[in-house]
Amino acid sequence: MSNDHPSLRESATFDRATIQEIQRAAAEGIYRIRGFGAKRALPHFDDLVFLGASVSRYPLEGYRERCGTEVVLGTRHASKPITLDIPVTIAGMSFGSLSANAKEALGRGASEVGTSTTTGDGGMTNEERGHSKTLVYQYLPSRYGMNPDDLRRADAIEVVVGQGAKPGGGGMLLGQKISDRVAEMRTLPKDIDQRSACRHPDWTGPDDLEIKIRELREITDWEKPIYVKVGATRTYYDTMLAVKAGADVIVVDGMQGGTGATQECFIEHVGIPTLAAVRLATEALQELGLHRKGVQLIVSGGIRTGADVAKAIALGADAVSIGTAALIALGDNRPDLAGEYAKLGTAPGFYEDWQAGNDPAGITTQNPELEKRLDPVKAGHRLANYLRVLTLEAQTLARACGKSHLHNLEPEDLQALTLEAAAMAKVPLAGTDWIPGLR
Repeated sequence: MSNDHPSLRESATFDRATIQEIQRAAAEGIYRIRGFGAKRALPHFDDLVFLGASVSRYPLEGYRERCGTEVVLGTRHASKPITLDIPVTIAGMSFGSLSANAKEALGRGASEVGTSTTTGDGGMTNEERGHSKTLVYQYLPSRYGMNPDDLRRADAIEVVVGQGAKPGGGGMLLGQKISDRVAEMRTLPKDIDQRSACRHPDWTGPDDLEIKIRELREITDWEKPIYVKVGATRTYYDTMLAVKAGADVIVVDGMQGGTGATQECFIEHVGIPTLAAVRLATEALQELGLHRKGVQLIVSGGIRTGADVAKAIALGADAVSIGTAALIALGDNRPDLAGEYAKLGTAPGFYEDWQAGNDPAGITTQNPELEKRLDPVKAGHRLANYLRVLTLEAQTLARACGKSHLHNLEPEDLQALTLEAAAMAKVPLAGTDWIPGLR
C-alpha cells in the first residue's frame, strides 16, 4: 500500500481484493470462473524437513550407491500391472482443456523418462496414444468421449470420483474451446458452454462402484489396473470404500490441485490440503493391511519439487502425479511472451484464464494459430528434463537419509516446522517428540 496516506488502514476482512470481487459480482451477476488451483497459503510439504543421516544413520554416496525409483502399479487384481521407472506421473488433463499439441507433448515427455500420462475428460486422442508408452484412461462422470475400444487401448483405467480443485463439483468447458474436433469427440454442440457432471450417472454409492469396477475389468479381460481418484475431503473413509470396491490404485488429489476451469469459490473453499490427505489415505490402507502390500497410493495436488515428491512418499505415497507443474514445464506462463500476456490484462506467472482459450503459449487453447506456437517435440523434452530433475532431487534427499530406494523413506525421517503441519502429517514438531493430537 502507498505511504501517501499513512493514517489509512486496510481491513483484514474487506481488503481491496475482496472489495473488488464484490463489485465485480454486483456488476456481472455471476460467480467467477478461472483455472489454476488454490492461491491462498495452506499447510504444505514446505512445512516439513528431512532428518539427514549423520552418526545414528549413514548416508549413501550419490555417485556410487544406487537409490531405486521404480514403482509397480496394479498388483492387486490386474493381470498386466504397469511398471514405471520413476514415481512421478502426469495427471489427467483433457483434450479440449488442452490443445492436441499439448497432449502429444505430455505423452512424449512422460515416455522419454519411463512414466505414464493420463487422458482426462473428453476421450483419447491419437496423438496422445501414439506418443505415450504408458497411458491411463480416465473414466469420468460426464462419459464424454468414452468408448470401450479406447478402454482396451489404454494401459490402465482411472475412475474419477472427484478432483482436488472441485470435489463434489464438475468442471467447465467454455464454448470458445469447443472446436469441431472437440465437439465431435464429446458429442457436444459446437461453441456452447458445457459443464461436466459432478457424479456418475449409473451409481450412487460404493456398492455400485464395485459393480462398475467389475464391468470395466470384464471389458478389458481383467488385464488393466483400475485406479479410483478422489478429491481430498473425507479421505480416510473414501480410501477404505474405494479399496473395498476393488480398486488396485487409489489416487488422492488435494485442494492445491489445479483445474482447467471451475468456480473460484470451489477452488479456494472446498477440500483439504494434500499434506493432510496423504496421511489419512495411508492410515486407511494400513488398517486394511494393504499399504505397500497390494494397493498403491498416488498423491497429487501442488507437487512442484523433488522435495515434495520425497516427502509425499515418506508419508506413505507410492507415487505422485503432477498437472499444473507439467503445464509450466511445457511452457505455460513463459516470460518471453510478456507482451502477449499484457494484452490479456495479465503477466507471466499470473496467467490463470485457462478457460478462455487465449493462451499465448498454445497449451490451454483450441485456437489453431496459437496452438502452432507449441512444438510438441521440444515441449515434451522440456517436460522430460523437469521430470528428471524431480527424480534426481528426490533421490538426493533419500540418499541423505540413508535410503537405497525412495519407498524406504518413512515418517520417522521427517519433522514439522509448524503445529499445523505436525498435526496433519502426524510427525513430531521439530526438536521435540510431540505430535499434536497424538501425544
